[in-house]
Amino acid sequence: MKLFEEQSVEFQHRHIGPGEQDTQAMLKTIGASTLEALVGKTVPDAIRIKKPLDLPAAISEFEYLSELKKVAAKNKVYKNYIGQGYYGTITPSVILRNVFENPGWYTQYTPYQAEISQGRLESLLNFQTMVADLTGLPIANASLLDEATAAAEAMAMIFHHLNKTDVISKPRLFVDNSIFQQTKDVLVTRATPIGIELVYGDYHTASLDNTYFGAILQYPNSHGAVEDQRVFIEQVHAAGGLAIMATDLLALTLLTPPGELGADVAVGNTQRFGVPMGYGGPHAAFFATKDEFKRGMPGRLIGVSIDAQGNRALRMALQTREQHIKREKATSNICTAQALLANMAAMYAVYHGAAGLKAIASRVHALTQAVAKGLSKLGIEQKNAFYFDTLHVAGVDAAALKKMAEKFHTNFHYAADGTVHISIDETTSIEDANTIIKIFESLTEKSTGYLLTAANANGVAYQLPNSLLRSSEYLTHPVFNTHRSESQMMRYLKQLENKDLSLNTSMISLGSCTMKLNAATEMIPVSWPEFGGLHPFVPAEQATGYQQIVEELSAFLCQITGFTACSLQPNSGAQGEYAGLLSIRSYHAANNQAHRNVVLIPISAHGTNPASAVMAGFKVVVVKCDDAGNIDVADLKEKAVQYKDTLGVLMVTYPSTHGVFEETIKDICNIIHENGGLVYMDGANMNAQVGLTSPGTIGADVCHLNLHKTFAIPHGGGGPGMGPICVNDKLAPYLPGHASTGNGQLAVSAAPYGSASILLISYAYIKMLGADGVKMATEYAILNANYMKARLEKYYKILYTGSNGTCAHEFIVDLRPFKQSVGIEAEDVAKRLIDYGFHAPTLSFPVPGTIMIEPTESEDKAELDRFCDALISIYEEIRAIEEGHSDKADNPLKHAPHTQAVVCGDEWPHAYSRKEAAFPLYYVTQNKFWPSVARVNNTHGDRNLVCTCEPVSAYAENA
Repeated sequence: MKLFEEQSVEFQHRHIGPGEQDTQAMLKTIGASTLEALVGKTVPDAIRIKKPLDLPAAISEFEYLSELKKVAAKNKVYKNYIGQGYYGTITPSVILRNVFENPGWYTQYTPYQAEISQGRLESLLNFQTMVADLTGLPIANASLLDEATAAAEAMAMIFHHLNKTDVISKPRLFVDNSIFQQTKDVLVTRATPIGIELVYGDYHTASLDNTYFGAILQYPNSHGAVEDQRVFIEQVHAAGGLAIMATDLLALTLLTPPGELGADVAVGNTQRFGVPMGYGGPHAAFFATKDEFKRGMPGRLIGVSIDAQGNRALRMALQTREQHIKREKATSNICTAQALLANMAAMYAVYHGAAGLKAIASRVHALTQAVAKGLSKLGIEQKNAFYFDTLHVAGVDAAALKKMAEKFHTNFHYAADGTVHISIDETTSIEDANTIIKIFESLTEKSTGYLLTAANANGVAYQLPNSLLRSSEYLTHPVFNTHRSESQMMRYLKQLENKDLSLNTSMISLGSCTMKLNAATEMIPVSWPEFGGLHPFVPAEQATGYQQIVEELSAFLCQITGFTACSLQPNSGAQGEYAGLLSIRSYHAANNQAHRNVVLIPISAHGTNPASAVMAGFKVVVVKCDDAGNIDVADLKEKAVQYKDTLGVLMVTYPSTHGVFEETIKDICNIIHENGGLVYMDGANMNAQVGLTSPGTIGADVCHLNLHKTFAIPHGGGGPGMGPICVNDKLAPYLPGHASTGNGQLAVSAAPYGSASILLISYAYIKMLGADGVKMATEYAILNANYMKARLEKYYKILYTGSNGTCAHEFIVDLRPFKQSVGIEAEDVAKRLIDYGFHAPTLSFPVPGTIMIEPTESEDKAELDRFCDALISIYEEIRAIEEGHSDKADNPLKHAPHTQAVVCGDEWPHAYSRKEAAFPLYYVTQNKFWPSVARVNNTHGDRNLVCTCEPVSAYAENA
C-alpha cells in the first residue's frame, strides 16, 4: 500500500469531483476511450505542452497548513500607526464567523439572478445607505476596488461628464498636495492615456480657471489635518468644475460630511469598518455622488423594485451601464466589485449603529489627543491645528525614531520630508498610547511623568473646528438600530444567508465565470493575524513571509502561463486587462512606436476588453467571427495589414468565448507579430489551459489571470477578484510598480500586491494540487463539460464545437428556437432553473438567447446529472407547451420562480399543479431552495430608482 503517496495527493481527490468509476461512466456517455483521448480530441496538438509543469509535487492539507504556519511566523506583526488609508480594526466575531468565514457568503456569485440573491442585495443596499448617510450625498454604489482606483474612477466620471464632445475644453484636474501618495500615483496612471493633465498644488493658494474640469481633496488630509475646504470648493464650482473629496467614514461620524461642504463626489475605503488590513486588501472602496451623476457612475448599483406579486424586491439597477453593452463607449471597465468586504463593512455599521460608530470615533480621537498632550510635555509639537486620528510631528530625527520604535515593535509613517505621522485606530489601547509616549521619551532621553489613564482620557473636548462638527443625523434606518445583541445579529445574518443560493447549496454552472470549489483549507489562513494584521507599507523585513508567498506564487504562475515575469498588483480581472495593455503601451513608447494605438478585438470578446482598451488609450477595431464562432482569420489579416503602421495589440480570449480551442490561434498570433503588434490574451478561460497548453506556448506576449476563477479565490457575491498579469521578457520591464517598493513604474492599484491576503488561496490551490493536480483539474473541467454536452445535445441545439465535435470547458445551449415556437425566452429557462434548485448558467452571453454552461472540475457526476435532469425536465415542459398540453401564458416557465408564499397560498390560479411548480423532480423534495421573491420587475425599479434603504414608513409598510 502506497500510504504516504496517497496522503500527498489527498487534495486532488478532494478538489476534483468525479471518482474513477464515475470517470469511466462519463467517458462512455461521451464516446471517448480515455480521458487523455478526450483531451487529445479537444486541444490541438500544435499547442500542447510536451513536458510536465515545473511545479512542486502535491502536499496534503495538513502538511500545507503546517508548512504555512512557519511561513506566517516570518511576518512580524507590530503595532502599526502608519495610517495613510489603512488602519487596525476590530472585526466583530459574529461577523468574522458568520460572514467572512462562511461559504454561504463567500461562495455566492454576482447577483445577476436577483430572485436568489436577496440576502446579499439587502446587505449591499445597507452598504449604499451607510455610505450615502455618512458622506451626505444621495446616491452610492455597491463598492469599488480600493480608494486610489475609486478616486481615479471619480476623476474619469467628472471628466467625461464635462467633456461630452470630442473637443476637450476642460483637460485639467487640480490635485491637492495633501492626498495619499498611492492615490496620486494611480491618478497619474489613469489620467495619462485619456489626455487628462494633473496640476498639483496647495488648495489654499490655488487659482482655477475654466480649463479645469475639477479638483480632488483629502478630508482629513494625508497629514491628518482637518480643514474647512468649503471656500475652495466654491471656487472650483465658479470655474465650472466639480469637486471630489477622498474621505474617511469613521471621521465623518464627527465631521460635517462632504455633501454638506459642497462636494460632488466622495470616495474612500471602508477597510477600517471591520476588515483586516491584509497587507493591502481586499477592502471595499466607496463612491458616493449627487443624483445628477447616477447614470455615469461606475460600478454596481443596488436598487429597490417589486416582484411579480408586487412585493418589495431588490436587484442591480441601471444595468445598461455594464460593459458588455457599452463596450468601447464605456467610461469605466469596472466589472468586479468587493461585495464580500462591502458586506462586512455594512454589517459592522449594522452591528454598531450610529451611536456605536460615533463612540469608536470619539475614543480614537480622544486617544490621539492624549498622545499629543504627552508629546507636548516632551517639547514635541505636532503641526495640525485640528485633527481626527493622525498627528503630524516635525523636529525629530526620523531615522533614529524609526530605529527606536522598532525596538518597541512599533511602526510610524515616515514622510519623505522628514516629518512623522502617528495614526491612532480602533485597536489602540491606553497601554499602547503610553508606549508611544515612552518611545519618544526614550528617543529624547526625557521623562514626562505623564501617564494616560481611562480617567484623564475621558471628557476631552473635540480638537476639531466648530464649523466642521457634524450636526446632521446618519444611520437612522431601523436596520442600523435593531441588531445590538449577538443573537439578533447572528439571526439577521442567517436570515439573509438563507435568501441566497451559494455553492454550499448546489453547483453554479456559469460559463466564463468558473465557480469552482473554494476549499476550506485554502480559506483558513486568510483569517490568521500573521497575514491579516500587516499594513501594506510596513518595512520589507517585517513581511518576509508575504514576500516568500509573492515570489513563489509569481514563479508558479509564470510556469503555468509560459512567461518569465509576473505582477500580482491588479486587484480584478479588468484591472489585469488594463495593466497588460499599459505594459504594451509603455513597450511601444520605449521603442519609439508610441503611435501604435490600434487594438484589434474579436466581436465575441467580453465587454471589458474594449472598455479597458479605450481607458489605456487605444483605438478599438472590431474583428469578425465566422459562422462557427471562430475568429475570422481573413478579416483579422486584412485589418492587421490595413493598420500595420499603427497596430498595437490584439486582445484574444483562449479557448474562445464560445468555448472552443481555435486551431488557427498560432497563425493569428503570427499575423499580429508580423504587422508590428503584440498579443494580449484574456485569461478568463485559463481553466481549460493549465497543464495542457499555455499563453506563452500559443504565442501571446501577456496574459491576465482571474485568480477568482481558475485559481479558486471565491467570488464573494461579486468580489473580491484578483487579476495578476504574466508577461514575456520584452514586457517585463513595464510591469506595474509602486512607490512603497521603490519601483517607479505606473501603479494600477493602491497597494503594491493588490489584495495580498487572498493570494494565499491561489498559493494553497497550486501547492496542494501540485503539478499533476493542476493538469488533472483542467482535464476534468473538459470531461465534465463534454459529459453534460453529451447528455443535453439530445434535447437542445449546442452551438460551436471543435473540429472533432468536442467543447473545451464550457458550451453554449441555444434556446432561441423556443422563443420562435412558443415564446419561451432564455430568461424563462433561467428563472425556472431556480425552482429546480439551481443558479442559471451565463445568460445571453456571448450569444443573445442562449445559456453558456461551465460545470468546473469540482462537481461530481451526481451533481452534473441533477443539473442535466433539470434542463431535460424543462425541455419536456417546453414540449408540453408546443404540443398544446400546457398553456402558452399560464405555464411553470412563465411564472417561475415560485415562492413558498405563492405555492402555499390560499389561492392557486394556475392550470398546472403546486407540485409541478415547486417540486418538479424528486431530488428537489430532498433539498428544496425557496426563492424569497418572485420574478423581479427590473423596468419598474429603473423608472422609480431607489438606491438606499427606504424611509421608516415605507419599510414598515413593506415588512
